[in-house]
This record gives sequence, structure tokens and C-alpha cells, in this order.
Amino acid sequence: MLFGKTILVTGVASGIGARTAELAGQMGAEVIGVDVREPAGGSAAFIKGDLSTPSGVADIVAQLPTRLDALANVAGLSGSTGIASTLAVNFYGLRALSEAVAPRLREGGAVVNVASIAGYGWRANLERAKSLTSIEGFPDIASIVAEHGLKDEQGYPLSKELLLLWTMRAAHQPLFKSRGIRVNAVSPGPVETPILKQFRAVLGDARVDSDITRVGRAGTSADIAPAVLFLCSDGARWINGANLAADGGLEASINAEVLGF
Repeated sequence: MLFGKTILVTGVASGIGARTAELAGQMGAEVIGVDVREPAGGSAAFIKGDLSTPSGVADIVAQLPTRLDALANVAGLSGSTGIASTLAVNFYGLRALSEAVAPRLREGGAVVNVASIAGYGWRANLERAKSLTSIEGFPDIASIVAEHGLKDEQGYPLSKELLLLWTMRAAHQPLFKSRGIRVNAVSPGPVETPILKQFRAVLGDARVDSDITRVGRAGTSADIAPAVLFLCSDGARWINGANLAADGGLEASINAEVLGF
């Protein structure tokens, strides 16, 4: 279902992005990779790019072909570099790239956002999430952080809360919907990637270990990449605005506990 398609994958230098790009190629897709670091194996179709600034996003877009079939937004920061950079890459830069790439996506194409179980709290923080996602363009993030009194430790979960809310919104925005472009998300639980240690530092060992214990093991990049690529494929042509929890049952376990069933 991916043979002959052109898929743009961000965050290809490691982890989920690297495995997603590798698997897409094995399934017959042409892959264009984006990252701030060049992949160890090298790639003929690689763009060194930075999502953290408007100019960085514009530079990436300027190097893209005129036609793409799907965009897999995998690049992300753990929160260890501070809230401003985390929000810039994980949400505002991701959104800016998606909106800029939309005209190049074919009709019936797809955008897939890698979110996280850490964004589970968007419902409890709905008004804040609505306010921050309603800010258009690529804003001055330092000003937003100051205005809302946001703290560094909130950066990662907040960025994923915004991403999940925007995924639902974007699925019905004319920029995407008018041409049948589907916008979906995949939410992993803890995954054994190079930045898992950073997540432990940001979220705490107790939180990470508890999540892993609930489902028996941490996930791997190979567990997540097929879910991302399924949503990129025509097999998911009637799935739009959805969040696929690729977490070994973690969200189900938390729901059962919170709702008391």
C-alpha cells in the first residue's frame, strides 16, 4: 500500500523516525528524510533541517518536490532542552511544516503526527490547550511561555496535548479537508529509543517505570513504525482526525483506573 509513494519523514536520524523511514523504503516507498543531524547510514534523499524556527521550516519546504503522498511528523524533543524549544519543535514547527507541505500533498494524501501518551491530559487542560492551539502561524514562543506562566517541566506533555487537539482540528480545516488529506496521530507509550533517558530525567523514573510495568515492557521503534505507515497508506483512507494508541494497552489501563471499571 506504500509502493511508489513519496513519504516525507522528519526525525530520521534515530529512533522511531529512523525505523519509519527504513520500513517505508522496504515497502517500496521513496523516502525523503529530515533531521538536524544526518543519519549514520547516509541517505540520497535527506534534508538537513531545523523545525524550531520559521526560517528553518521555510528552508526545508524550499527543498521539497512539488508532489508528496504523505508526511510523517516524527521529529520531537524530550523536554530536556527547555519548554520554548520543545514547544517550537514538537508543535508550532510541526504545524508550520504540515501547513506549508499541505499544497504539495496529493488529494487523498495523509499527515501523521507522532504524539504521546504524555498528551493524555489534554481533556483536563482543555481551555489552555484550546488557547495555545488557536494561536496562528509560528508565534514568539518565549512570550507565550511568559504570558501563560508555563514551566520547563510542562514542555513535553503540553506539546503533545496541543498536538492531539490540533490533529482533530486539522482533520476538518479546509487546507486539508478540501483535498481529502487525512490528519491523524499515533501515541506511543514509553519506547526504547536514544532519548528514553531524557524522558526519565524529565518525567521521572517512577512515572516511566510505572507505565512500563502496566504493559509488561517498553515499546520499540519497530512497534511504532508500522502504525505510522498504516495511517500514511490508502488502507487508512477512512480514518481521519483519529489518535491511534500504540502503547501496549497503557491508555486502556489508565482509563480503566481513572474511570473505575
